[in-house]
Amino acid sequence: MSSDASSPLAEPAPAAGGGGRLVLGCTPIGNPGDASPRLLAALAGADVVAAEDTRRLHRLCAALGVTPAGRVTSYHEHNEDTRTADLVAAVQAGHTVLLVTDAGMPSVSDPGYRLVRACGEAGLAVTALPGPSAVLTALALSGLPSDRFAFEGFAPRKPGERARAFAGLADERRTLVFFESPHRTAATLQAMAEGFGAERPAAVCRELTKTYEEVVRAPLGELAAWAAEREVRGEVCLVVAGAPAATGGDADPAALVREVLLRVEDGERLKDAAAAVAQRSGVAKRELYDLAVRRRAE
Repeated sequence: MSSDASSPLAEPAPAAGGGGRLVLGCTPIGNPGDASPRLLAALAGADVVAAEDTRRLHRLCAALGVTPAGRVTSYHEHNEDTRTADLVAAVQAGHTVLLVTDAGMPSVSDPGYRLVRACGEAGLAVTALPGPSAVLTALALSGLPSDRFAFEGFAPRKPGERARAFAGLADERRTLVFFESPHRTAATLQAMAEGFGAERPAAVCRELTKTYEEVVRAPLGELAAWAAEREVRGEVCLVVAGAPAATGGDADPAALVREVLLRVEDGERLKDAAAAVAQRSGVAKRELYDLAVRRRAE
């Protein structure tokens, strides 16, 4: 098995039939046994396998008992800009390029969308081998409504940016799915409890499909306390219920004032921020403005 992490892409032999294409290969999110027969065939037969981490690809191939016949090269966030053109050129030359990431579907919070876009703009064929998805697996296991949901990727790392992001999502009616690193899970759950409300239903989905898979379902306040009391390990997905239908009489004034002040921190005038939040929540603009002024004075 050959690999390359830095040198330019060598020209592989043309694919059978002469038609080049990009194939997005969905890899297991934890259990190698979840690899599809189509993925195994693609790994064995592609002219080029572009992997987010070639070492992880080698381990996956060893677990699956497959040896790529084509060239293996790296494709990750640090070389996307330079390597994309090489891969597009390979497809244009009639080769089959298989793109895989460390886990799940390429381009979903992983490298890939730039290459898909470049191939599309060049009029080249792009297809996908569907398979395991941490987003959908966590959503299904959460026990929360799954008819409408939004994937938000990783929450911002900085506390202020994270608080503003959650304030902007506080009234989102769809179920929300996030990825998170284990060492930031407790802080993120605490910020969610503050931004969405401690009673908002949620689930922590950890190590999905692996030996120590764990799903903890509880209100955000309880989950924040749960995470603070232990060392959270492994791959983590956080699933949060959408906001209940808001009415003017049910709105939490303190939460609305926090949203107003966060918008002001982002550069909005206080009057404009109060007007925007008032229009959405049904609370009187003047009431929100006065509350925000008093809160700032405190």
